[in-house]
Amino acid sequence: MIERLLDLLAGRGEWTSEKPVNDLPLAVAALLVELARMDDKVNAGERRTIEQLLSRMFKLDPNGAQSLVEQADREMQRSTQYFPFTQQICRHASAEMRVQIIEMLWTVAYSDGALDPDEDALIRQIAGLIQVSDWERGAARKRALENLASSEPGRPVSPWGVVRNQA
Repeated sequence: MIERLLDLLAGRGEWTSEKPVNDLPLAVAALLVELARMDDKVNAGERRTIEQLLSRMFKLDPNGAQSLVEQADREMQRSTQYFPFTQQICRHASAEMRVQIIEMLWTVAYSDGALDPDEDALIRQIAGLIQVSDWERGAARKRALENLASSEPGRPVSPWGVVRNQA
């Protein structure tokens, strides 16, 4: 997203108006993909986590989830803002589902073993945009950490921002 804006300002790209997103799964996938890119690298584990989360939430088969992630990645590369995606979520997701989306974001953020400060800031921003309270965001973080710890027994989990891989 930042690269797109810099290209526009430098005259290397064309200005196009943002099209409204009309697809809730795509909106959720786009935010998950953007979060994974916040630390400048999307590893295979993060991508697999995103696909699994989307499969579970939207009842997609593996090919459908992979296709959705690829489409979301293209959408985020073209987009210069989060608003069309968060607006779609606000319009079409229940309050409970919005909290679940924040939990999914935490899961992706911790899936690579460390929480980047930019990931934390983005989750805070998205939570505000989709009307998830600070308390609900914190509870979602706790659940994501607990789920990660239970899915990988023996892996120490810290709620203060680092999930350390065992050596």
